Amino acid sequence: MKARVTVLRVTPDTILSDIDRLVELAGVSTALAAGKTTILKDNISWHFPFPAANTTPWQLEGAIQALARRGFTDQVCVQNKTVVTNTFKGEDLNHYVPIFKRYGIPVRYNFKDEDMTWVPYRPKARMRVLNHIYPEGIHIPDYFLGKNIVHLPTTKCHIYTTTTGAMKNAFGGLLNTRRHYTHSWIHETLVDLLAIQKEIHSGLFAIMDG
Repeated sequence: MKARVTVLRVTPDTILSDIDRLVELAGVSTALAAGKTTILKDNISWHFPFPAANTTPWQLEGAIQALARRGFTDQVCVQNKTVVTNTFKGEDLNHYVPIFKRYGIPVRYNFKDEDMTWVPYRPKARMRVLNHIYPEGIHIPDYFLGKNIVHLPTTKCHIYTTTTGAMKNAFGGLLNTRRHYTHSWIHETLVDLLAIQKEIHSGLFAIMDG
């Protein structure tokens, strides 16, 4: 499927319906596989509530509603660990927890053994740098295999990538805390991660708040 990018001006009063319209224009029902679990991959860059740095509550709620209306009701949020943020504090202070409870969204953590296991993965695509950065082998969370994923990043600056969005959001989910070693080759790393995502996920989509 050829990628489609849709940009929509939104307002605070209509944000949830705006997100619904956005995903329809962007072809979410074609991008994601019906009948599959859909991972909601939010982004907590800092556990304090800075809307420009983290997935916004309205972005998360709008995504949940829009996906459910189109039959993607089996939704699971997956959180990742970073070396500078507290995941549990982040989902609380950024007001995600009440939304998870309201819509019955379970949350899994890629750093909890009871939630998922990091397993070896040999990409079919040629890797530009990841095979050199991880000479002992690339490992990914087994829970990601065969599922849809919807990234929920914000448009923001980044010290290494200049700007960051959906491709950078895969960084935390698919690489462990040693991922910071990839910053010297960040552009090649993101290309490698996109190739891996296309191989392991049944569908890929992103809703980015700007």
